[in-house]
Amino acid sequence: MSVLDLSSANSSSDSPMVVNCVAYRNNGTRLRDISVDDISEILKEPDTFVWVGLHEPDDRLLLKLQEEFDLHDLAVEDAQQAHQRTKIETYGDSLFIVVQTAQLISGHIAFGETHIFLGKRYLITVRHGASLSYTPARRSCEKTPEMLALGPSYGLYGVLDYIVDNLLPIVRDFREELQELEKDIFADTLNRDTVRRLYDMQRDLMTLRLAAAPMQDVINQLVRLHPNLIPDDLRAYFRDIYDHVFRVNESISAMREMLTAAINVNLSLVTFGQNEVMKKLAGWAAMLAAPTLITSWYGMNFTHMPELSKPWAYPVIMGLVACVVGTIYLWLKRAKWL
Repeated sequence: MSVLDLSSANSSSDSPMVVNCVAYRNNGTRLRDISVDDISEILKEPDTFVWVGLHEPDDRLLLKLQEEFDLHDLAVEDAQQAHQRTKIETYGDSLFIVVQTAQLISGHIAFGETHIFLGKRYLITVRHGASLSYTPARRSCEKTPEMLALGPSYGLYGVLDYIVDNLLPIVRDFREELQELEKDIFADTLNRDTVRRLYDMQRDLMTLRLAAAPMQDVINQLVRLHPNLIPDDLRAYFRDIYDHVFRVNESISAMREMLTAAINVNLSLVTFGQNEVMKKLAGWAAMLAAPTLITSWYGMNFTHMPELSKPWAYPVIMGLVACVVGTIYLWLKRAKWL
């Protein structure tokens, strides 16, 4: 996780993996940037808590933080490996939360994870894969020290709210792209690139839904449970995140239905266009079949043919052919085959 820009982190971090390590007073004011080795000294002061942000840390660093904050072995083991499912787990007086993050890169969604350790005196966020910096979330929390005075749980609210709010622009971008594809969707000819892009969008949105849907359960627990870590004053804020997650899931579901409908409409229009071509080809073939049949009779080498010796036989046959072809043409035109 990233809660400070790199320029400030370089002055207070033990390695590039420690993007942020800040001590706060219980009144919500920022104390100072600290190093990981200074955490134990800060925690000796009873009116402080620590917010640590990590980006893809190694095992040594996680074990160091486990020693500083007395983190549970199973939670640290999960944090050492990415590709965890979205979940919330309780370990004594602490919580371990895993949430999925997403970024739109070159028209495709890149997914990552954020692992969060929450205790009464600490908030640790571990960022893996594609994820935006949480600097805006940290700065927003620091601008309201009266709320940050509620403890690390307010920092947790800021991070989760930032993660969820970043999902809505992704759905909005997909909706705008779908609107741009409408001209190609309603084309009479099959455009393989359009169908492929629609399928890719549907696949990405399905993966996004798998990431966002379980988050509702996580936020719901934070709204209702864990009174030792989540003050009652923060319940309404987590309910607001729940509403945002619900709206994201509803938007994703609506977009998936729109994409499914768009694919079906495109394929139906292409099939309809092909049927129209086949009807026209069949109509012209029928008009060509009538004169072919009649003239083929007179191409046979028989001596006695109807009206063969009459001088007016040729124009009569030509007129008959024209009438038959004209009748077929009018009938097909009325049936809208031509």
